Amino acid sequence: MFSDGVLEHFNQHRQTRFWQKEAGGLLFARFQLPVIDIDVATGPRRGDRRSRYSYRPDERAEQREIDDMFSRGLHFVGCWHTHPEDIASPSHIDRQNIADCVRRSHHALNGFIMVIVGRNPIPEGMCVSVCDKSSVYELAFSRNAASIDSSLTSSTNSSADLRMPDARDTN
Repeated sequence: MFSDGVLEHFNQHRQTRFWQKEAGGLLFARFQLPVIDIDVATGPRRGDRRSRYSYRPDERAEQREIDDMFSRGLHFVGCWHTHPEDIASPSHIDRQNIADCVRRSHHALNGFIMVIVGRNPIPEGMCVSVCDKSSVYELAFSRNAASIDSSLTSSTNSSADLRMPDARDTN
């Protein structure tokens, strides 16, 4: 589940104008199994290297964020960044980078979340994946997510509910 604050953070950094650079950061969650509540999205940071078509994070700043958030009871669960395309999709480099991140990190998770935010309104422009050491599994929006207020102005809880695709689903 993505909190309203995280969805708003993504929305603020969509590359809707030709001069906007890619942005990104880390995702932090609380575990209330079977639900993982992604409560915080960080970035972009001053030390990140950003252009219209690329994003390279400040890795030292990322490690400081991981340490700080862990001391607050939040766990690093993945990364997010933007793409200047209407409906986001992971590039070959994105797939390599997240798999490398899973391999290099010391954690008890089976993998990490990768969110790529496109130009279209959220959630339609987002690509959300679960990534292990070798593969990227794109998540399908659950039927509960259909009621999300894509303007993100509602005062009600508009958290996005995502799950792994199910063979029984026809949509």
